[in-house]
Amino acid sequence: MSQVPLRRGAILAATTLLLTLTGCGDQNNSAAAGMQMPPPGVDVVTLHSERLELTDTLAARVSAFRTAEIRPQVSGIILKRFFEEGATVKAGDKLYQIDPTLYQATLASAEANLAVAEANAYSAKLKADRYKKLSKTSAISEQDLDDSEASAKQAEAQVKAAQASVRSAKVNLSYTEITAPIPGIIGRSTITEGSLVSAQQSTPLTIIRQISPVYVDIQRPAASLMRMQHPDLSRTVTVELDDGTPYAEAGELQFADVSVDQGTGTVNVRAQFQNQDGLLLPGMFVRAKVPSTLIENALLVPQQAIVRQANATTTTYVVNADNVVEMRGVEVTRALGDKWLLKTGLEDGDRVIVSGLQKVQPGITVSPEEAKP
Repeated sequence: MSQVPLRRGAILAATTLLLTLTGCGDQNNSAAAGMQMPPPGVDVVTLHSERLELTDTLAARVSAFRTAEIRPQVSGIILKRFFEEGATVKAGDKLYQIDPTLYQATLASAEANLAVAEANAYSAKLKADRYKKLSKTSAISEQDLDDSEASAKQAEAQVKAAQASVRSAKVNLSYTEITAPIPGIIGRSTITEGSLVSAQQSTPLTIIRQISPVYVDIQRPAASLMRMQHPDLSRTVTVELDDGTPYAEAGELQFADVSVDQGTGTVNVRAQFQNQDGLLLPGMFVRAKVPSTLIENALLVPQQAIVRQANATTTTYVVNADNVVEMRGVEVTRALGDKWLLKTGLEDGDRVIVSGLQKVQPGITVSPEEAKP
């Protein structure tokens, strides 16, 4: 009988504790219901339209600004070479010396013939003048006068022929000194001292290439030439070397060929670079960035704002004027650095989310903050 009061006391204590806990739970739920979670913070970028010039990266090849193949204009033995292979030469620098002995003798003979012709012409002129005076007194016949004047003119013509022979001999003598017609880098010599060379031979003695400035010939699709005609499109061209290293100097478009390569459907477009450091060499392959299209109101979207869905569609999250998230379907065309060039789906002034995407979904309110560059 003594255990019954104890059981009743235990039951009463347990009931009291349960009621107490239930009351505390109701108070906590009421407090939680009274508090609202703040909207999640996200970083956004506000889109602004801009004028954008697009470039195409195309294969190109370097060619010399001017090329001169050095050939002899007279025949003879090479006595000396005056240049170092691979050196820079100036226009007029002496390159080779051909044995001038034969041409000096020819010049001396021509000068002697000229002296004889001048003496004969002088004598003939004196005779013609004397006969002219005598004819006034009828001391000589008209025939003798005509013959003397004809002889004087013939002697005069012989003087001119002798003078031409002297000039020709001097020219041939000057050709024994072979000089550089243009400035540039001179290549290897195909002959040595003691070699016999012939006038206008097919094999050049050496080749000079002017590489400052230098040309870059670019193969461009013919279909894109119309876009290049825009009057506001830049004419600046940049190149990358074969290993991907950017070349520091910029060039300028010069012209495009008027014919299309039937095999490739491309047109050769030529740009000119000053190439002051001589890094671009003839025959070198490079990649040229050429202006192709001018877009007046282009929108560039940060790449981190673009989401590719499982169904291959492209979307982005936009924060509207009420700070509510909207999901937009967009279409992009090409990557430009860390951004996509937009084709459709967004407008100037739209705010796209670039950070905090994992915390958002369409329809929720967010706290946007403009992302720092």
